[in-house]
Amino acid sequence: MTTVERTQVFLLPDLGEGLSEAEIVEWRVAVGDVVTVDQSVVEVETAKAVVDVPCPYAGRVVALHGAAGEVRPVGQPLITIAPLDGGAGDEPAGHATYREEERAGSGNVLIGYGTGHGGSGRRRRRPRLAPAPEPGSGAPTPADATGSPARTGSAGAPTPAAPSGVAAADATGGTAALVISPIVRRLARERGVDLASLHGTGPGGVIRRADVEAAVAAPATRLAAVPDQPAPATHVELAPAGEQDIVIPLTGIRRTIADKLSRSRREIPEVTIWVDVDATALLATRTAINAATPDAQVSILALLARICLSGLRRYPQLNARVDTEGQRIVQSAGVHLGIAAQTDRGLLVPVLRDAQRLTTRELAAELAATTAAARAGTLPPARLTGGTFTLNNYGVFGVDGSTPIINHPEAALLGVGRIVDKPWVVDGQLAVRKVTQLSLTFDHRVCDGGVAGGFLRHVADCVEQPALLVANV
Repeated sequence: MTTVERTQVFLLPDLGEGLSEAEIVEWRVAVGDVVTVDQSVVEVETAKAVVDVPCPYAGRVVALHGAAGEVRPVGQPLITIAPLDGGAGDEPAGHATYREEERAGSGNVLIGYGTGHGGSGRRRRRPRLAPAPEPGSGAPTPADATGSPARTGSAGAPTPAAPSGVAAADATGGTAALVISPIVRRLARERGVDLASLHGTGPGGVIRRADVEAAVAAPATRLAAVPDQPAPATHVELAPAGEQDIVIPLTGIRRTIADKLSRSRREIPEVTIWVDVDATALLATRTAINAATPDAQVSILALLARICLSGLRRYPQLNARVDTEGQRIVQSAGVHLGIAAQTDRGLLVPVLRDAQRLTTRELAAELAATTAAARAGTLPPARLTGGTFTLNNYGVFGVDGSTPIINHPEAALLGVGRIVDKPWVVDGQLAVRKVTQLSLTFDHRVCDGGVAGGFLRHVADCVEQPALLVANV
């Protein structure tokens, strides 16, 4: 058995939560490096989070499949590992890689669940394009997937054969676009880019996602992609010379946020109600708690979370979701509390599962650790889904109120504005108090105004009189 035959190809694993692809952020290893079992080899960004992917094989890295910024579908080759005790193979690399991909089967590895393989079912894979050997190098002429020799260019160098589904030449003999990834085709179609006008930077001239995005950023390429488009009318003012539109691809987490919010707005008949409350006593309560135990500080957000949990215990209709396919409302047995957190990659909602089981101090500690991990991008995808109710503190942005969009498929979201000094009537006398605005956005399918108003009033009363919370815990 040759070394090439023993080469192991690790496929991009199933990252869970219905994710079908991931973008390579950074390779942790390079060709020639020695890796151990479960060593992290690449950082990828999914639609949920940025995660490190461990490799289930030990040996020397002989190939990295994909560059930083490239999107890889789940189940496609990610990295090729050769054993350390082998010699040089005697077979063209393109063929060996193709056969190994065929033999690898699904081989998906669940992040956080060890490196055991899944079922033995196989997927039909397209052969990868191998770079053409230099002329006169004496390298064997590779054959295409059908066993036919590769075409030879005018210089005598073998030209890599196009894989199945990739056009190598058009009917007139001209060169057509070399595209393997359906993601690249879709992106080009959505952006209006003519693939035939691009020069691929991938192996064998394959057009990659980066090539399409570069074309999108170039106005000349954008116009060339639509040759029949009429010239702009003379009365239209053009941008100053040298200035170009900024094009930001809607990918990764940003695309997931857009899809989820759009679905929420389409499917959920949401209603927002709000009330101004005097939070002076709540601030005093936090000060007293923290003075008693300086080593375990409790935040205002933790106290508000505790108040929400009290309200959901009284009004469980809001701790629910609508199952449209089953035509039913499902009330959750536990409160899986989502906390909206702004990060460099967009708005994330990490989830504290069974938050009702935590004490107020435990809530404070979990909130701090979870939001920090979300901003650092270290939370696994499972921690960003499965919420049943969301708490959103938009007051940190210096605003008073909001009409937020519900985090689908949840049924409600409580928003909290900034706490500021305002004139307030106390016992018939005008005074300056710490005032904030609470807003509740709810799915009108799960309850009517009486339930929603009762919940918001209960939360407001506990904010104004924290002692009421003691009677409900």
